[in-house]
Amino acid sequence: MDSAIQENMAGRKAGTGGASGHLTIDLSALARNYERLAAEVAPARAAAVVKADAYGLGADQITAKLYACGCRHFFVAQFVEALSLRPRLPADATVLVLNGLQPGNEGACAREGIVPIINSLEQWQQWAQAARARGRRLPAGLQFDTGMSRLGVPPEHRAALAGLVEADRGIEVLFIMSHLASADDTTSEQNGDQLAEMNLVAAEFPALDVCFANSGGIFLDKAYHGVLARPGIALYGGAPTTGMPNPVEPVVRLEVAVVQTRTVPAGTRIGYSGTHATVGETRLATIAAGYADGLPRSLSDRGAVYCDGIRLPIVGRVSMDSITIDVSALPKGRLHLGSLVEVLGPHQTLEDLARDAGTISYEILTGLGHRYERRYC
Repeated sequence: MDSAIQENMAGRKAGTGGASGHLTIDLSALARNYERLAAEVAPARAAAVVKADAYGLGADQITAKLYACGCRHFFVAQFVEALSLRPRLPADATVLVLNGLQPGNEGACAREGIVPIINSLEQWQQWAQAARARGRRLPAGLQFDTGMSRLGVPPEHRAALAGLVEADRGIEVLFIMSHLASADDTTSEQNGDQLAEMNLVAAEFPALDVCFANSGGIFLDKAYHGVLARPGIALYGGAPTTGMPNPVEPVVRLEVAVVQTRTVPAGTRIGYSGTHATVGETRLATIAAGYADGLPRSLSDRGAVYCDGIRLPIVGRVSMDSITIDVSALPKGRLHLGSLVEVLGPHQTLEDLARDAGTISYEILTGLGHRYERRYC
């Protein structure tokens, strides 16, 4: 085999291990973000929202690091997530399920020491029955709808629930909570409306602690903190507040490998349906990731990647497994088979990519696929 070819193949193997690129997850930055958020809410405690596999970054690695930082409360959305996570954490960690109980989950939930967030009178009755069947108290959180109309006990059922809490001692209520719908927007009147409603709930359940602030709520005001805040996106480097400097560090870097380069003449159509046509001779590169890897199709002819700090626009439609970029701004030969370009990193944040895709950072982060080589550092 030609020595130059051997050298190139060895470099490619070392570079990506056969994967489409590198997804680097900075656990040290994650730890600093947690510490920053915990300091912001002190003397309240900071929990961690680790649903959807810790926003796509790997719940096992993320929760281990957060536990080492002192986090003891971990929120997931679905019961199956809690079942997977519970045995991976020490006994003094609390795993809580935001969606609460589904019929038939009560036994496993009690057996495994998982804490449901009760969202309705029906869920309360399910959990109370499980407690009676086992002859012991079972822990829970109580969620109230304060204006989002998504999850939580509605206002008209609060009095009935208060009666059940008072009469039925089989459930140990750890705290009451609600979720802020517009905390990322400091100008939204909905924040104050929800705080006022949460204060009414707290007055109706005066013996119980309050868990209220999400990532954005942490930076609204201390009145939103309660005794336990539960940041999510901010842990992972996403901006908690729109239009404000991001107070946390980026946690994720994504670099994707080049599959092919070429030079095409003016008038060349690119990608599915030929939606982009070159206006002059153009140097192109195709990279090994697409919408199956979490880079939305809506980035077509809108988004970009970077190399050496230079913006390289996406041209044509994003495919399932590949994206074509215009690399004419780079020196000839700068990119070749196996070269890496920056999708997320110092020149392009989660918010930048989300803006170009017409979506939010949460969707970008949770959509990053498993065909990348994942590196934890």
